[in-house]
Parts: sequence; structure tokens; C-alpha cells
Amino acid sequence: MRTIAIAAGGNSSEFEISVKSANEVSKALSSKYMVYVIMIKGSEWYWEDQKGRYHNIDKNNFTLITDDLKVRFDAVFIAIHGTPGENGLLQGYLDMLKIPYSSCDAFCSALTFNKQACKLFLKEYKIPMADAILVRKNEKPDPSAIVKKLGIPCFVKPNDSGSSFGVSKVKKSEDLPDAINKAFGESDEVLIEAFMKGREVACGVVKTGAKTLVLPVTEIISKNEFFDYEAKYSNGKSEEVTPARMPSDITGEIQRLSSLIYDLLGCKGIVRVDFIVTGNKPFFLEINTVPGMTEESLVPQQAKAAGIRLDDLYSMVLEDLFV
Repeated sequence: MRTIAIAAGGNSSEFEISVKSANEVSKALSSKYMVYVIMIKGSEWYWEDQKGRYHNIDKNNFTLITDDLKVRFDAVFIAIHGTPGENGLLQGYLDMLKIPYSSCDAFCSALTFNKQACKLFLKEYKIPMADAILVRKNEKPDPSAIVKKLGIPCFVKPNDSGSSFGVSKVKKSEDLPDAINKAFGESDEVLIEAFMKGREVACGVVKTGAKTLVLPVTEIISKNEFFDYEAKYSNGKSEEVTPARMPSDITGEIQRLSSLIYDLLGCKGIVRVDFIVTGNKPFFLEINTVPGMTEESLVPQQAKAAGIRLDDLYSMVLEDLFV
């Protein structure tokens, strides 16, 4: 039986969601593998045993030292949302140690984690998306110039963060500075995007050497102003409909674009691509290369709608690493 480390936690506001995701992945994989949930937070990397004792990871070779044995891992299932699991840092470390892992490689992870860089990359391939402006921490943005280019309302978000932390929908130009400062609390770069009225959707994609799965499309109907952190993770704050109640040609285009974006970026493992559908046309919002795997998360919902067991989905990705 292979031994798998599930990397959990991380150094961002998404810590708790990551731990939930890791625990769900652990439950799904524990019948097929020896599984250890490895907590990573700052310089503390450890496994907690059933007695609540912490056992440290040797970062020289990513082995687990317990009382009576040294555990070497055959692969790592990355369940860290945000840094260092979604931005390429952990991937680069594992590459140096030649330990295979479940997600995109270091370059793809770094590129996709930077929303503006990812959008500029995909723009070259004519992927439709909203106009945007990037603001860095040492710059003094001009609200009137931003409104002139993007209009009102607009969205202000951290350029390299997930789970909608630090995101604001700005309806008045005088509210822009506060929204920008809020986003700077999560990132040194802030992305301001034109508002597009439409229906928010998401599509999971998984590709291995032997198989391609483009999952059913989910429509997200938020009861809040937009699909913010509370709407994502609080019961009753959003309705997620899978498969989306949309004409088949629109869902087909969303799935086609999701698969194309996966290939253009050179993704690996399980990703989720988010769009806003305006009229009959999907516009790219962002891509998540370590999407949530909690019970409330979208990819598990889509797998269920497609009749795919989560243990089969996750083990399909892991087994591809050993081919």
C-alpha cells in the first residue's frame, strides 16, 4: 500500500478551509492508501497522531519522524489553498526532492495564483474576460481614472488570494480607496475589475495520461451581494445548482473553455475554472488549481452529479503520478 502525505493548512486566511479539505480528502483516500495529514504553517511542519502528539517533518527530505519509525512518502496530495500550496512554493520544494504531487507544477501554480498575470497570459489566446487594472502597494491610484476606464460598480480584490477574502463590490467611486486598502490587507497587489452582470458558474476539470474528465457545470446563486466568503462557506447563504439550469450550448461552451484553459496553462490534477455568463457568453474570472474539497465545495458536488466517487477521483490523480 502506497503512503500519501496530504499537505494541509498553509500561511493564508484560507487555513481553516484547507484543513477541512484535507480531512475530507483523507477520509476518501484512507481505504486505498496509508494517509498522513501533514500540517504546514510557517516553519512548523508536523503530523498529529491519535493521541494528540505532534511529530515533526524533516524538511531536508520531507520524511516524518515518529517514535519508532521514519515515514517516507510516495506522493503528496496538496490541499493547501493559498500560500505555499497554491502559488508554486511547495511545488518547487517537492520538485527539488523529486517527490511527485497532485497539483499543477511550480510555474503553472505561480502563474495562475497571480490573477492579473494569468489573465494577461490567457488574453493572448483570445479568452474572453472583463477589463481590469492592477494597483501595487507603492502606487496611489486615481479613483476617477479607474471609474472612467472600468465604470461603476466594479470589483476590488487581492491579486493573489482566494476564498473571496478582501473582496469588495464598489458601487460609489468614493468607496474605492477603502476597498483598495481592504484588499491590500491580503496582498501587495490589488486587481480592480469591471463589473459584469450575469450568472456565475464554475466547472471542474481533471486530466490524467489516460483520462479526461470535464465535470458538470455549477451555477452559483449567492444570497449576498456576491459570492463572498460567507456565501461560500455558510449554510443557506448561496444556492449551488449542479448541473446548471442553462441551455446545453452554453454549458457546452463553458466546458469547452474550461478544458481549453486547462491545456493552455499546462495544468495538472484537479482544477476549477470560474466564469460569469453575460447574455449567452461565458467570460473567464479565475482558475483555482487547488480547489476546495470540503463537503460544501463545488468540485465534490460536480463529481457527485457526474456519478463519480471522490475516492476514485482522487486516486485517479495519484495513480497517474506513478505511471
